Amino acid sequence: MIKNVFLDLDGTIFDFHASEKVAVRETMEKFGIAPTDDNIAAYKQINISQWKLLELGKITREALRVRRFELFFEAINVNAPADAAATYYENSLMTKCNYIPHGKELLCELYGKYRLYLATNGYEKTQRGRIETSGIGRYFEGIFISQAIGYDKPSREFFSHCFDQIPDFKKEETVMIGDSLSSDILGASNAGIASIWFNPGGDAPVGARPDFIVAKLCDVLPLLEKM
Repeated sequence: MIKNVFLDLDGTIFDFHASEKVAVRETMEKFGIAPTDDNIAAYKQINISQWKLLELGKITREALRVRRFELFFEAINVNAPADAAATYYENSLMTKCNYIPHGKELLCELYGKYRLYLATNGYEKTQRGRIETSGIGRYFEGIFISQAIGYDKPSREFFSHCFDQIPDFKKEETVMIGDSLSSDILGASNAGIASIWFNPGGDAPVGARPDFIVAKLCDVLPLLEKM
């Protein structure tokens, strides 16, 4: 029987891509860069590549926040201050709380039935700002942000820290729900807990293997009740 439910934030509860697009657009406009679809797509690909390096331990979080803008400005041949752009982007993103379809409803459905914990890779200031803006903090008994912990998903250390904060914790009563195979699902496997992969695109799993797959968040509660 499942008692503890870990939920990823971006791509699972929040529609990060929608929020990111608006924040990136505002940042480009601030620094005199045309927010064209091509420029936004270029930033997005660079940002994804840098987060993958972070998951692999090949770049630090502080280096990532600036490096993605350095690479982006180089790619579009613009001379702009990367550190200032990173700060402006983070402050903009803090106010963006677009939901994945059924994301808010899922929290309402699970609240009171399970012990809910938020497990997110991200910058503490940004993530806490978005949590406060949206008001979702009240649903969680614990909020675990990688920058505050000092380790990122999918590391065992990240999950070990989380587990140590939970009274009467048992791995067999715990599940991780998230959209990322490389952080959420691999992290659950590394930590020895069950996993549910939120896979709205119907992609085939590559690398980490989830225990269960859902295409819609409204399918999560019926699945948990059977586990």
